Amino acid sequence: MKTKQDIREEKWSYLTEHKLGRFPFPLQNRIPNFKGAEKAAHFVTTMPEYQQANVIKVNPDSPQLPIRAQVLKDGKTLLVPTPRLKAGFILVKPEWVPAGEERKAASLSHIKSYGKEISLSEMPRIDLFFTGSVALHRDGRRVGKGEGYSDREYAIIRELGNPDIPIIGTIHSVQLTDHEIPRNPYDLTVDWIATENGLIQTHSPYKKPSGIQWELVTEEELEEMPVLREIRELTGK
Repeated sequence: MKTKQDIREEKWSYLTEHKLGRFPFPLQNRIPNFKGAEKAAHFVTTMPEYQQANVIKVNPDSPQLPIRAQVLKDGKTLLVPTPRLKAGFILVKPEWVPAGEERKAASLSHIKSYGKEISLSEMPRIDLFFTGSVALHRDGRRVGKGEGYSDREYAIIRELGNPDIPIIGTIHSVQLTDHEIPRNPYDLTVDWIATENGLIQTHSPYKKPSGIQWELVTEEELEEMPVLREIRELTGK
């Protein structure tokens, strides 16, 4: 069976060799940006789950910039984790963004000018959750870039009492994989996959994390991610 890293290398190489990726380069060691990201984002906007959502969490990677901008254009509140979760989450309300500046406001280089970092006690209830991926299986299993931040972000909001919500992954169709993906109990799975060709409902049989597995959190992680200490204080765990 291929390891997650084998699958990552395969997808990064394929996207590169077939010129399906786009800036930033190289595609390796990141959630790869891909041609057709805007089409994938458009398909998402047709979903009732999206249309009914008020607060949407989207990962900060480049291929999800189109959906972050669309969230603001559609008058919804955007929540974006800071890189490596060092400062928790950034909240951007649509009324804080002048018309026509949604894409700029949703970009990592400018988001702090439009939004604000919030404490966990200020976190709103999230209705929809986007995650970046290097590869996705049609049954919902996911391969990220290997650092576990999406898994941790979802566990954090569940720890704070957020209900189980739909998870969407946007990828290029060539990032779909039929390989068996090794899975741990804390791994996040997706309910929907959006590609440049359309939507795939995974009907995933795998449970998502219901909270943080504190026994796996290291002292180093507590130092690197103050947000984890904040959760401990809030929940008394």
